[in-house]
Amino acid sequence: MRIEHLRERLQALGANPRHAQRVLRLWSQALPQTSGRREVSHFLPATLVAALPALSDELAGLARLVSEHPGDDGSARLLVALADGQTVESVLLPRDGLCVSTQVGCAVGCVFCMTGQGGLVRQVGSAEIVAQVALARTRRVVKKVVFMGMGEPAHNLDNVMEAIDLLGTVGNIGHKNLVFSTVGDPRVFEALPQGRVKPALALSLHTTRADLREQLLPRAPRMTPEELVDAGERYARATDYPIQYQWTLLEGINDGDDEIEGLVRLLHGKYAILNMIPYNTVDELPYRRPSGERAADIARRLHRRGILTKLRQSAGQDVDGGCGQLRARAEKPARRVIALRSTPAGH
Repeated sequence: MRIEHLRERLQALGANPRHAQRVLRLWSQALPQTSGRREVSHFLPATLVAALPALSDELAGLARLVSEHPGDDGSARLLVALADGQTVESVLLPRDGLCVSTQVGCAVGCVFCMTGQGGLVRQVGSAEIVAQVALARTRRVVKKVVFMGMGEPAHNLDNVMEAIDLLGTVGNIGHKNLVFSTVGDPRVFEALPQGRVKPALALSLHTTRADLREQLLPRAPRMTPEELVDAGERYARATDYPIQYQWTLLEGINDGDDEIEGLVRLLHGKYAILNMIPYNTVDELPYRRPSGERAADIARRLHRRGILTKLRQSAGQDVDGGCGQLRARAEKPARRVIALRSTPAGH
């Protein structure tokens, strides 16, 4: 479901734009539709008032909690069911943050990511994206939303931009606290500057080598690391927000001295922050995280060379919650049954 369809339904129920904004504001902030000192019947159309209970139930059904997996770091990974039964993951982050999913699955196929192993199932509608925020707000305060969960936001651009617009206005999230995370797509650099809400931008870099990037992100748009950083720098200067470059640190793959030199060459003097995240090991995949000492040494060396580097940890590592893992575990029994049923007799 898209937010524009919600607006059309509200209009059909007699709502003017101000009424519709009120309904969307209370929903996105997880507040009852009866909030306020005055009775809703005193200022909302009777047809809309009569429809509010059913509408509230329908909105709550856009994203329902299946399971919650708290981490020792203050995070909590949520497995969330959408109205059609598909599941996505959201992550409650320390310091009032939330990571949301924009697709069921992902088409980019990053080789180290569990989400991409099953490909893209479907897009997540803009209302379903906001519904993840509303669900999270029933559990704790949310002041920052990062579009960094399952999926590639650039491949669902209209829905993501619509959700960003709502969250950055009536959703009460500061524009700099909305973070659009992407592997890099020329359409992103065209669309983001045109929105009335301009989010911060996180770009998945992962390597300074174009050939290695094609191997790690096999179906990402063919932007070289240099092209990606150039486009990011233009957006950073236009919005006055630093670009957050994401770097999943993989042992023996992108943790060498050549990459350190490449990062200095690419990012020195840029309006940028490098978020270096040691890989969250997935048993089904062959990649491993470097030691804590190695990761800390890389961050120190980059700092000394003038690259603002933040060594981060993927939230929920102690609950085996790498992106896509919760959904994959939930899907395994169903996949097994399907496989058994589809096996021809006699095989």
